[in-house]
Amino acid sequence: MLDKIGKYYHTLKYLKWTQIKYRLWYKLYRPSFQLLSAPKAKDLQFVDFPFSHKEYMDGGRFSFLNIEHDFHQEMDWNYPNHGKLWTYNLNYFAYLCQADLSLEKGLILINDFIGKKDVLKDGLEPYPISLRSMYWIKFLLQNELRNTPIDDFLFSQLKLLSKKVEYHLLGNHLLENGFAFLMGGMYFSDASFLAIAKEILIPELKEQILDDGAHFELSPMYHCIILSRLLDGINLVRNNPGTEVDELLPLMISKAGIMLGWLREMCFSNGDLPRFNDSTDGISLGADELLAYAERLKIQVADISLNASGYRKLKGGNWELIADLGNVGPDYIPGHAHSDTFSFVLYKEGHPILIDPGISTYEKNQRRNTERSTASHNTVMVEGLEQTEVWGGFRVARRAKITDFSETETSFEAMHSGYERINCTHRRKYERKASGFMISDFISEGRSGIARFHFHPSIKDLKIKDNRLEGAFGTLEFSTSEGKGLHLELENYDYAVAYNQIVSGIRLKASFITNIHTFFRL
Repeated sequence: MLDKIGKYYHTLKYLKWTQIKYRLWYKLYRPSFQLLSAPKAKDLQFVDFPFSHKEYMDGGRFSFLNIEHDFHQEMDWNYPNHGKLWTYNLNYFAYLCQADLSLEKGLILINDFIGKKDVLKDGLEPYPISLRSMYWIKFLLQNELRNTPIDDFLFSQLKLLSKKVEYHLLGNHLLENGFAFLMGGMYFSDASFLAIAKEILIPELKEQILDDGAHFELSPMYHCIILSRLLDGINLVRNNPGTEVDELLPLMISKAGIMLGWLREMCFSNGDLPRFNDSTDGISLGADELLAYAERLKIQVADISLNASGYRKLKGGNWELIADLGNVGPDYIPGHAHSDTFSFVLYKEGHPILIDPGISTYEKNQRRNTERSTASHNTVMVEGLEQTEVWGGFRVARRAKITDFSETETSFEAMHSGYERINCTHRRKYERKASGFMISDFISEGRSGIARFHFHPSIKDLKIKDNRLEGAFGTLEFSTSEGKGLHLELENYDYAVAYNQIVSGIRLKASFITNIHTFFRL
């Protein structure tokens, strides 16, 4: 009981007053959907939007999060059997913008949704409303279609959203609300929607996009999602001047430039992005697609150096390493954070060697807790304790904070406070060497720790010989200044290929006392 009380205390104490106020208000105030008459939609100019991933398979078949379902003769927009995120994706309507979806099929789906307006549940929550509004608008614009019933419903759901803006959550949810009002305001020439868009986007873009261009929740996947919305907003505002949001354009272009710069800097040479925090493949547009879209919009990619996000990159002749030496994210919205301070991802010759195991679910279950845990990352766990107390699916109690940081051209090191509750510190140093690199971990005198190294599932032939691990990629050589307590062991782990797709991989578990030095001979 005391542990549970402590978790709630260390979780809730970081919330902003705005979040608390709106959580209480939305418990009492529950606005309902009312169908209204929309103003005449505007003919907007735009550069072609990128296509979405294929999710609609004809008939009543859909595939979200790698789970396929066939509705046969009757659509159920509230279908609950594959989890809430699956239902959300059904209600987003991103598939309206997939390459092979015809106007006729898109209209059948939209009209079916409108026809069931009286029984909709999850689809009338603020986040699905935001995404669905933007995808409907893009579908209507791309097909040069004006349809009064659709416009009426679209306008009405934006009116409902205006009464349910996600100030209780903030973060990426609030930005999505803002972009929905921006696109809806442009589409309907609605001054009230555009005013809300400015009220949200101006302060939130300034806060949520860090100085080095990272989205402040520090997930490469969500960075790409928010960047795609920002590019869509620029697309419409710049190509349709003369509205109340013209003043947004310089800010949006500036933020897009540094977001693109961060994206480019975070990519490995083969184009892959590391999957730090809540990130996986097949959800957002890829880096190459976003960079190509920005080029069509004539947005310049800024040259940036990784700094405020806490990520750092180290390169050798044939290898690349990206490490996380930052805090877990914004204190008041760490729901997509993992307990992964000082973790890293390693590629050699464009191939993944050491990876982040990724995520396979957003359900509030043990799998979700495991995937966010310290033991699921390439970092050190001290005496079985979490660096950062992740729990409840999207909650974080006590969290590791960076207390010291320094770097040179060939090294970087930092210390965090995640184990201060047992009067212990953890310092890690990364150093580039002539034939590889060194990671040195230091914990408080006499403390026992475990350093884990998760190998990509394609790497199978690993052998421990004395204090070395040998594989086709190279060798890991371990040492301690104490000369005792070192033990190496191979074990299996679950690698999340994507949502609901798990395969087995091998990880190395290196137990030590006080310190451990790991030389990667590549």
